[in-house]
Amino acid sequence: MVERHNGRAMSLVGRIGVDESGKGDYFGPLVIAACYVAPWHEALLDGVMDSKKLTDKKALALAGVIKEHCPCSVIAVGPERYNEMHAKMKNLNRMLEWGHAKAIENVLALEGVETKEVISDQFANPAGLMRVLKTKGMDVQLESRVRAESDLAVAAASVLARAAFLRALEKLGDGLGVPLLKGAGPGVDQLARNLVSQRGEDVLRGVAKTHFKTTEKVLGRALV
Repeated sequence: MVERHNGRAMSLVGRIGVDESGKGDYFGPLVIAACYVAPWHEALLDGVMDSKKLTDKKALALAGVIKEHCPCSVIAVGPERYNEMHAKMKNLNRMLEWGHAKAIENVLALEGVETKEVISDQFANPAGLMRVLKTKGMDVQLESRVRAESDLAVAAASVLARAAFLRALEKLGDGLGVPLLKGAGPGVDQLARNLVSQRGEDVLRGVAKTHFKTTEKVLGRALV
């Protein structure tokens, strides 16, 4: 069954949104989340929006609300695993395709999820993600949009991914005894230099995405 909203056909059985966090952050994991949102969930998700528009505190709080009400899956690829996968795949978009497909597959397997509609942010050629979905045998209709977070399901996924990223980043920092910074830039560069000075260059493999140019800035070369 469908109804029309602003001229667009919308499924009454809901849709799955998928998004990621951490791909532009030197420190911390890459996190991909998928979330199923049906019409009866929407009133329960008041305040949910693109996580980039939320404070960290708000994103963490809303993630709890989303998990309470919506079937979802969160996949966190920690720095060590991330670096191993990137060394093998040589391409971040291939990693994103794998992660998006896995999160979608996980949600489709959950009780109460009945939909073929999947919406993702347009991180690359959507044909790549669609190919992975078909390889896994998933019969879905993928819509890859620019600014897909305007859809509540994608916004919910973005909040889940961001919250998981923030928690993982804090845990990594606690393990080092030093808070790790988000993003990339001069402050992150200096923090990485300090860590290498104190603990040796191998510390980066466990806390950072070492293919970033930050590594070459800090070490004067790639970390192999």
